[in-house]
Amino acid sequence: MKMRNNPTIAIVVGEVSGDILGAGLIRSLKAHYSEARFIGIAGKQMLAQGCETLVDMEELSVMGLVEVVKHLPRLLKIRRSVIDYMLQQKPDIFIGIDSPDFNLDIELKMKKNGIKTVHYVSPSVWAWRQNRVKKIAAATNLVLAFLPFEKAFYDRFNVPCRFIGHTMADAIPIEPDHLAACQFLHLDPNQRYVSLLVGSRSSEVEFLAEPFLQAALLLKQKYPDLQFLVPLANSKRRQQFEQIKANIAPNLAMILLDGCARQAMIASQATLLASGTAALECMLCKSPMVVGYKMKPFTYFLAKRLVKTSYISLPNLLANELIVPELIQQDCEPEKLVEKLSIYLDQNQRAIRHRNNLIQRFTELHRLIKCNADEQAAQAVIELLESK
Repeated sequence: MKMRNNPTIAIVVGEVSGDILGAGLIRSLKAHYSEARFIGIAGKQMLAQGCETLVDMEELSVMGLVEVVKHLPRLLKIRRSVIDYMLQQKPDIFIGIDSPDFNLDIELKMKKNGIKTVHYVSPSVWAWRQNRVKKIAAATNLVLAFLPFEKAFYDRFNVPCRFIGHTMADAIPIEPDHLAACQFLHLDPNQRYVSLLVGSRSSEVEFLAEPFLQAALLLKQKYPDLQFLVPLANSKRRQQFEQIKANIAPNLAMILLDGCARQAMIASQATLLASGTAALECMLCKSPMVVGYKMKPFTYFLAKRLVKTSYISLPNLLANELIVPELIQQDCEPEKLVEKLSIYLDQNQRAIRHRNNLIQRFTELHRLIKCNADEQAAQAVIELLESK
């Protein structure tokens, strides 16, 4: 029996990336359900699509353990109000987008009350705290996963999961436009650039700016024609980076950018970056990369014992092999970073062949996860809505 044209669809997001996913999902669902009502917690993009919001999404945008503890009473109060509101409204389906610590408890309550639930964006259960899969199984009717190895993990535990591809792979062309990126950034397209991405968190900049800057100094000695692009996540990270640069490399010319990481990576011959989503974006931009990461010694000690994967960067996890170098903790030091970057920057035949082979591998992986994710997610939601 076909679903009526006006279901009530609840969506809760906690940060900007979730708002983008939510807006794309709403657009695709509207094509199927023209009279659908969307309720939940929304950001600007979802609001523009007509979603009603209980509170400002910014209320949930809390990063870091200390910040979460500080705001915990308020977050718990918001979560209780969301649960009460949803049980009163009785939506046809509840979709929690990312923010698992907030959303999974709501999903659990909804499912126990007969409301179908979806968790969109898998937590990194395949990497650490794998026992969370039991809670996810209890809380959700379906997980929507960006990456194929995530679905393979859920299949092992018989948790319904659908691989939908990655929205970033849809947004970035298979063959990025180097000239357009240079024009956007007002750069000389004939110049050779290296991008340095020191991370979006204060702790990442604190640990990575120094070795990355020292590596840049060595690269400039080895390749005098190089110029450096440094996209920074926000004004705080820019100020933090500038202070460290003043101590480490005050005379090294660099082009600091407010954001624009994607254009910088497309314009660059190589990229040195912190691990995280940026590594996936760099792969999609077809920029050969070296991944470097450092953290506090005790944090690293714990991470080594908790993390269950062979690699830390998404390109290597996707490929299930070491296709880009990962220099972690004591290995994240200037000479080793330069050694690995030189493989991309040398101009001999061996280096050119290596670059070309890597870009071809990046392209294969891009095609693997380019699946029109918004429409795939909507189709999965529709099938669940219309199932008995």
